[in-house]
Amino acid sequence: MANRYREKIIERVEPVIDAEGMELVDVECLRMKTRWLVRIYIDKEGGVTIDDCTDISRQVGDLLDVYDIPPGPYTLEVSSPGLDRPLARDKDFIRFRGSKIKVRLTDKIEGSRNFRGTLEGFLEEGGEKIVVIAVDGKQYRIPRKLVAKAQLEYEL
Repeated sequence: MANRYREKIIERVEPVIDAEGMELVDVECLRMKTRWLVRIYIDKEGGVTIDDCTDISRQVGDLLDVYDIPPGPYTLEVSSPGLDRPLARDKDFIRFRGSKIKVRLTDKIEGSRNFRGTLEGFLEEGGEKIVVIAVDGKQYRIPRKLVAKAQLEYEL
């Protein structure tokens, strides 16, 4: 259910965020006890400001109210993705090639669900999308559909 609302929210808010010269990074839609929690992560060249978040929050809040997505009461949070930016879309895996990342999978590959390494590529083979990550000199080819969560790893 939450995933369906997430997709509807993306469809409605992405054009608004694009029109403001920003990028929609990710949307989380979580069912809490008495209300929904909608988290929207935005970014732009040079980073987002509090004023950017406030402006987008106003516009997105109005849209969510008009379309009643999610239905009922909700709390809306709009923020920067931070230094450990999530890699939520295919284009993120392409854009951040060469970066250090953390990946958590839905199923184990070679006995592990968690990988930390360098994102070497994102490709399509036989109709399947593949995330290529190097960990300690070994390359792993991970089907995109197995990626539960991926994010940039902050380097000091």
